[in-house]
Amino acid sequence: MPKALQPHPDRALPAGPARDVARRIHDSTKDLPLLCLHGHVDIGLFAADAPFGDPAELLVVPDHYVTRMLVSQGVAPGKLGLPRRDGKQTAEPREIWREFCANWHLFLGTPSRYWLEHEFAEVLGLTVHPSAETADELYDQIMARLAEPEFRPRALLDRFNIELISTTDPATDDLAQHASLDKELPGRVVPTFRPDAVAHVDRDGWPQLVARLGELADVDTTSYDGFLQALRQRRQAFIDAGARATDHGHLSAAAVPLDDKEAARIYAAALKGEASPEDAAVFAGHMLYQFAVMSAEDGLVMQLHPGVLRDHDPAVFATYGPDQGHDIPVATEFTRSLRPLLERFGHADGFRLVLFTVDETVYSRELAPLAGVYPALRLGAPWWFLDSPDGMRRFRELVTETAGFYNMSGFVDDTRAYLSIPARHDLARRIDASYLANLVVQHRLDEDDALQVAKALAYDLAKDTYLSNR
Repeated sequence: MPKALQPHPDRALPAGPARDVARRIHDSTKDLPLLCLHGHVDIGLFAADAPFGDPAELLVVPDHYVTRMLVSQGVAPGKLGLPRRDGKQTAEPREIWREFCANWHLFLGTPSRYWLEHEFAEVLGLTVHPSAETADELYDQIMARLAEPEFRPRALLDRFNIELISTTDPATDDLAQHASLDKELPGRVVPTFRPDAVAHVDRDGWPQLVARLGELADVDTTSYDGFLQALRQRRQAFIDAGARATDHGHLSAAAVPLDDKEAARIYAAALKGEASPEDAAVFAGHMLYQFAVMSAEDGLVMQLHPGVLRDHDPAVFATYGPDQGHDIPVATEFTRSLRPLLERFGHADGFRLVLFTVDETVYSRELAPLAGVYPALRLGAPWWFLDSPDGMRRFRELVTETAGFYNMSGFVDDTRAYLSIPARHDLARRIDASYLANLVVQHRLDEDDALQVAKALAYDLAKDTYLSNR
């Protein structure tokens, strides 16, 4: 008999005397609306509102957590359907799904297993675990479910109780899909301004991207001053489309301004293809500072998540392109790197900076003390490799004593995997309930306060962080 799929109602809650308290705390937050304000779901999903294609396209191919685990065990990327740069056909959807199901055991102990079990049981209504034997049966059941009208992307916004969701969009996006969608879902799906591609002068095709930026802004970007003007105009276009935040994925947290003459020199050299790697690095840090200047002007919340070396495997990058799971964390320094920015804006009214990291070593040493003194700064939820049960618990343990609860951003899900959003919020609420329940049974917090904090972490703080500036 296939193994039954029945997620335990007390999953991720603590054992012992804290469990009953944790249940009560989780019960108080589990039905709160979801604010998904650091999201990466493709706007095209909502604009088209077409049925999802198949289980592989929905649950395997776009989920880097899933594909990287399978690749790490020797499954070729082509067998997982990763799209190739040359456009050649890879595996068929049912074959991708069979490969995933046959390797379901690889996800034991991972957050992916938790999220997927939640999706399978509570979203898709499946009752057996994936396996080589059940793969085709599950594939057919999911296909039938995806054909139902209530499983269209827009309908799931209501089913998932998503109050507001952001997409992440390059500075060169014309926002046409957002404009078309806003007529039917006004203010519910909003863009986020992501200027990384134009801030890093060593990116492939950078001169063409800068030219496109100028076209959209109707500004001549052959000069550095024109470049800054075009960025400001594109930011305003994003604001007009409902944007609440910017998003910056630099390798370093360094935000160190250059004088205008040096910045203009590097910009001109880059347009000619003559900027050195050192020029590119300092210009990226300079632009991070300039984006803070702009956020102080226009009120967009600035989100920074440094410390990931992208596309670590050059062969995978050459064949399949960027963002295919081969991105690896590196040590990250914040205290000195952000000092110029925080000296100017750390106490500024109307400016907000949210910091994310995948370097746990800086939680108590750097991030908590910084957030504990600068009013403009909030700490983002554990991100990427750390949005796991133990990763979230360690984050709470390491930052709360110095920064408190109210210097946090609240939970944001940071995912392209649309169906996993409720599972991610549920897990975060369970981990917070567990952490707070342990404080209650240790008589370090009374239960009324714990209930109030749980609601803040699940909902109020995200609303205050991202929506109070505008």
